[in-house]
Parts: sequence; C-alpha cells; structure tokens
Amino acid sequence: MGRVLALDYGGKRCGLAISDPLKMIANGLDTSETHLLLDNLKRIQKEYGFEKLVVGLPKRLSGEMSAIEQKIIPMIEKIKKDFPEVEIVRFDERFTSKMALESMIVAGAKKKQRAEKGNIDKVSATLLLQEYLNL
Repeated sequence: MGRVLALDYGGKRCGLAISDPLKMIANGLDTSETHLLLDNLKRIQKEYGFEKLVVGLPKRLSGEMSAIEQKIIPMIEKIKKDFPEVEIVRFDERFTSKMALESMIVAGAKKKQRAEKGNIDKVSATLLLQEYLNL
C-alpha cells in the first residue's frame, strides 16, 4: 500500500508533503525547485513509494483559475508520462498559503523563518495533504 504525496506548485519552488503509510497524517517533506521537480519526484518515489499525487488546484475567491494553472497543466502531463502508475488528484488549495503562514506564527516560527518562501511552500503542501486525507 503506497503513500499519498502532495504538491503545492509554484513558479520557482514547489512544496511537497507525504502521508504516513496508513494515509492518516501529512508530513512536510521538502521543497523542490520547479525545474528539478521530476527528478525529485523520482527520488521520493524510490525512497517512500507513493501511489497517489494530490496537486493543488489554484482557484481565486471568484472560482476562476489562477494564472499559475497554465503552468501546472503541462507539468501534470509530464508527471503522468513519468509515473503512469500514480493516480493524480486535483484538490482546492485556496487559503493554504495564508493558513500556512498563520500556523507558522502560532507555532512560534521566527520572522526570518516565515520569510523563507520555501518554508511556507512546504507547510502549504502539508496543509493541502492533511485536508485531503481528512475527507
């Protein structure tokens, strides 16, 4: 039984989170520079094994897709080609970045840590995955 991996896609960096083997708890895993994403997914697949990939669906409050969606779609096609055995699920990611920042504040993260975009990306992916697992 494989795990679930979550991807919070960004133009420069992507946040990654992975579930525990029972698919109950999300754990922040890493950030990946976007241009290295496929290589990092291959490494993660070897190390952890994942059967499902949850990719954030960036909607605006109005319900319209965010501009980054135009970059996400081609990346998903590449992932499908490299990982045909992995099910890809899209999941609404509205508010995850804001919630990530707020959770870092509550957890006592220093301002410098919160300013590091990679930290927010990883926490965003973790929140995205946990919301998905809670369904």
